[in-house]
Amino acid sequence: MDGTEHGTEHLTVRREGATLVLTLNRPEARNALSLPMLVGLYDGWIAADEDDAIRSIVLTGEGGSFCAGMDLKALAGGGMEGQHYRNRLKADPDLHWKAMLRHHRPRKPVIAAVEGYCVAGGTEILQGTDIRVAGESATFGLFEVKRGLFPIGGSTVRLQRQIPRTHALEMLLTGRPYSAAEAAGIGLVGHVVPDGTALAEALQIAERINACGPLAVEAVKASVYETAEMTEADGLAAELGRGWPIFDTADAKEGSRAFAEKRPPVFRRE
Repeated sequence: MDGTEHGTEHLTVRREGATLVLTLNRPEARNALSLPMLVGLYDGWIAADEDDAIRSIVLTGEGGSFCAGMDLKALAGGGMEGQHYRNRLKADPDLHWKAMLRHHRPRKPVIAAVEGYCVAGGTEILQGTDIRVAGESATFGLFEVKRGLFPIGGSTVRLQRQIPRTHALEMLLTGRPYSAAEAAGIGLVGHVVPDGTALAEALQIAERINACGPLAVEAVKASVYETAEMTEADGLAAELGRGWPIFDTADAKEGSRAFAEKRPPVFRRE
């Protein structure tokens, strides 16, 4: 499957080693969200979690943009294409929120590789990712209030927990665009790289993650999110509950043995 593309309409899926790469693929619409795209995203998150050979996920966009938000033209016209996709949404009315990482957190690390526009729903999806890389000409922002809309993908809750509240409120209430440098300055993204190289940088980060023990990586991610709103005492207690079992795994023993033998470890999720 390595390097082979598949997926749904408006989304391509491929494997790069132990990384699953999900690519939003409506470049003519700056990768504005469509129902087929959302169904594909949801299926991608689930597939990654169910496949133990996948250790990380990279989310990116085709054609020089990440995501320009929801397709307002399609919404206005009721044309969110395809009966099959409408049936999927009818069967799970929360599917689109899970796709946007509002109601779903993959257990594998998710790295965003952003070029061009990452606005409105694009910035909302971004908040559900774990590590974020942006091309230097990328544009961010939550434009909903300028359209008389509400950023209901989680931004009024999550953004203030990820960046200082004064910056979160300015972004939410002004609807203005932010450059990649500004986004990095307020902590919304972690890396700014030359245009056209965000995906390559994200894949390098993924490779570093993939070289680590997968059980440890997933437990660390789970602990970070689980303890985020706890008191320090409760968080430390919860951390022990997540962390101690890792020391009893075969992977932990392999990691120590490989260090002593000065060789790369071979982790088996055991």
